[in-house]
Amino acid sequence: MPVSPEVLLAQCAQTVDSTDFPTLGTRIQGKVRDSYVKDGRRTIIATDRISAFDVVLGTIPLKGQILNQLAAFWFERTKDLAPNHILEVPDPNVTVAMECEIIPVEFVVRGFLTGSSNTSIWTAYERGDRHYCGHTLPDGMAKHQRLPEPLLTPTTKAERGAHDEPVSREEAIAGGLITAARYQEAEELALALFAEGQRYADKQGLILVDTKYEMGLDPQGRLTLIDEVHTPDSSRYWYRDGYDEAMGAGVDPTALDKEFVRRWLVEHGYRGEGEAPALPDDLRCEAARRYIETFELVTGQPFDADTEAPLPRMRRNLGL
Repeated sequence: MPVSPEVLLAQCAQTVDSTDFPTLGTRIQGKVRDSYVKDGRRTIIATDRISAFDVVLGTIPLKGQILNQLAAFWFERTKDLAPNHILEVPDPNVTVAMECEIIPVEFVVRGFLTGSSNTSIWTAYERGDRHYCGHTLPDGMAKHQRLPEPLLTPTTKAERGAHDEPVSREEAIAGGLITAARYQEAEELALALFAEGQRYADKQGLILVDTKYEMGLDPQGRLTLIDEVHTPDSSRYWYRDGYDEAMGAGVDPTALDKEFVRRWLVEHGYRGEGEAPALPDDLRCEAARRYIETFELVTGQPFDADTEAPLPRMRRNLGL
């Protein structure tokens, strides 16, 4: 059954902003996920927090459920392409994973010249830069145009409250973030995952525009995909139909990700500095609707919202 506007509005008052489950282990709070580490296992709770420009802005109803279940879908779909950390999904918001040694680099793959943040490839290009994260870009390109080939444009992995910074391959290696051999392995894996993501998204009537992958090393030292994969938080999706018309008209392609929220923030004068404006409920509900639509378009399955009070439900499903 589709999630009605009334249900979304009611869920605005029942979002997961934070968790406190000390028996699960040591808590590590990210921008969106609360992780608990104990005995070689990481219990990852996808909250309803939303971040943009590396700043937590508030919550979106049902967002954690959507992200967690869509990530589980993609982890399963890509498991033969990339080893991942997932062990089980005991609750709509929760994934239990194998603990890995985290590589302090975010592997961002971009297929198009787009973005609105101060560090985006389009922002750099628009101000005249033709070198981005170690790559040389041709002159004469338009906003939202497909790049000649997908590019890996890594960033540092910042702590909560700090900003990720774009780096080149050489800078990441020279800074001791990753070895040259491991970077080569991660680059090949990231580009293969992106190619599969774009292929599958096209089949579903979507364009996977760009994404970020996080990777770690499992207890045997193998490169392992962690965190999330191809969700609306880590990825930008456009409708395939209408892209050519949007480019011809010089307007933004219709997006199905949190770029919608970023654009609202920019329109209200916010790009990550100072105090962020409060997100109104109508914006929160529209963002939730877009997350749900992305889930359903990508998976080809209806999204079944669990409207039970989330924290008691998690405790029960985790046996706490």
